[in-house]
Amino acid sequence: MRIVAVDDLAARVLATPPRCGATRLVCVDGPSGSGKTELAGLLATALQDPPLVHMDDLYPGWDGLADAVPLLHDQIVAPLVAGRPARYRRYDWDRGAYAEEHDLGTPPLLLVEGVGSGARVIAAHAVLLVWIEASPEERFRRGVERDGEAYRPHWDRWALQERALFAAEGTAARADVLLDGAPSLPHDREREVVERTYSV
Repeated sequence: MRIVAVDDLAARVLATPPRCGATRLVCVDGPSGSGKTELAGLLATALQDPPLVHMDDLYPGWDGLADAVPLLHDQIVAPLVAGRPARYRRYDWDRGAYAEEHDLGTPPLLLVEGVGSGARVIAAHAVLLVWIEASPEERFRRGVERDGEAYRPHWDRWALQERALFAAEGTAARADVLLDGAPSLPHDREREVVERTYSV
């Protein structure tokens, strides 16, 4: 394991020519509770706050993981590749239906974080695919802490979908950077991440 400055990851993004039309696309993937949202926030700050899309806004409910990948591709990635503005509808988990539309335009930088964001059809157009993970016990603890007891009955249901998707996509093996989402190595959590050379 080694400590990597978030600024160095940002510099790597900016040094790579765009592959998603004129947009430099960054994907942060990994299992639920591994630290994707926090990492994406750090990267966004280092990149001067480009648009950030959360896969949670695309999943059509607790059984919709597989459906979200084509939604990400068709609504956001494919239009950008073609030089057209990207837009998507946010899924309202309380109502169980899609809600307002978000217009992304054709940004020079775009971050996407969430399970499935590193699928092959998406990552083929990314300048950086980051995989982050932590132990199942730590991820479950975070999930319940974040979403409350309402999350508990959905953990196994969602985990089955994650395992199926990651196995089919081989996401961790294709990642440009593998990060530890719960590192014991001391580091500055606001400016640094811990890179690993293997997947648990």
